[in-house]
Amino acid sequence: MSTSLKVNGQVHTVEAEPDTPLLWVLRDELGLVGTKYGCGVAQCGACTVHIDGVAMRSCVTSLARVGGKAVTTIEGVGANPVGAKVQEAWKAIDVPQCGYCQAGQIMSATALLAAAPKPTDDEIDTAMNGNLCRCATYIRIRKAIKAASGQVEA
Repeated sequence: MSTSLKVNGQVHTVEAEPDTPLLWVLRDELGLVGTKYGCGVAQCGACTVHIDGVAMRSCVTSLARVGGKAVTTIEGVGANPVGAKVQEAWKAIDVPQCGYCQAGQIMSATALLAAAPKPTDDEIDTAMNGNLCRCATYIRIRKAIKAASGQVEA
């Protein structure tokens, strides 16, 4: 079945069933492999993308649910001023260790800062809950979010 979707500002037409997870469309059909497969049940956050600016788990979001909404992946989030700040802070703080979860972490952090430009620790904890990091870089993640918000120096 032919479906059109807008990803990172560009319209794409893909051949996929409506119940195909968005993650597989992004990776297999569009070659956008920055969004990672982690658990397949929306528990780890590695597959997080933005759908109309909201952080969503693409492993459990069907192509049919995307409809005419705008999808942003890690490959496109830097075009957004908030996303660019988050990516810069991630580099300055040297957040990644293995890096596998970091695309999802950045996507969740960007959605948080777009909604709450100066988040409290509790707001950070709530927004980042469910984004798992096996390397336990949580302290650097929090510091990078604070740096991107202008609350601390990078």
